[in-house]
Amino acid sequence: MKRILDKMQKVQIAIGGLFLFVFLIAVVTQMACRYIGIAAMWTEDISMYSFIWAVFTGAGAMVHSDAHFAFTSVSEAIKDPGRKTGLHIFISIVMLFFSVLMTYYGVLVTKQFWNYKWINIPSFNRGPTWMCLPLCGLTASIYLIGHIIEDVQKLMKGENV
Repeated sequence: MKRILDKMQKVQIAIGGLFLFVFLIAVVTQMACRYIGIAAMWTEDISMYSFIWAVFTGAGAMVHSDAHFAFTSVSEAIKDPGRKTGLHIFISIVMLFFSVLMTYYGVLVTKQFWNYKWINIPSFNRGPTWMCLPLCGLTASIYLIGHIIEDVQKLMKGENV
């Protein structure tokens, strides 16, 4: 299972990197067009939504490596490995609750805005631009369930974390 989650994270990071690249190209194009004196209004929408996608795909991926949310002051104060693992499970459960909510409400928002049109590119629907919310929530939920299963197995085996 860990290998599947690792591969999923790599794909998610690659997608986030792709959207950062699109963001960079859109901003550079916008700057060049302004310098030349050409109006390229579409670059604003492309840069904004590609950045949003990059942030949400990256946020979901960072949950897998415990790099997104961290309560290090409490965790570092606990010396017992079993209690540290218990704290990690508790934090993962709390985060899972919010990730499930993000998935649910992300689906609702995506449905709500599916047929809305972009202002500067009216031939595009806004729905796909909102899909990053439920995807981030879903992938974060999958990663967190993986963390919880792994931590519970460690507790059951009596392994030190």
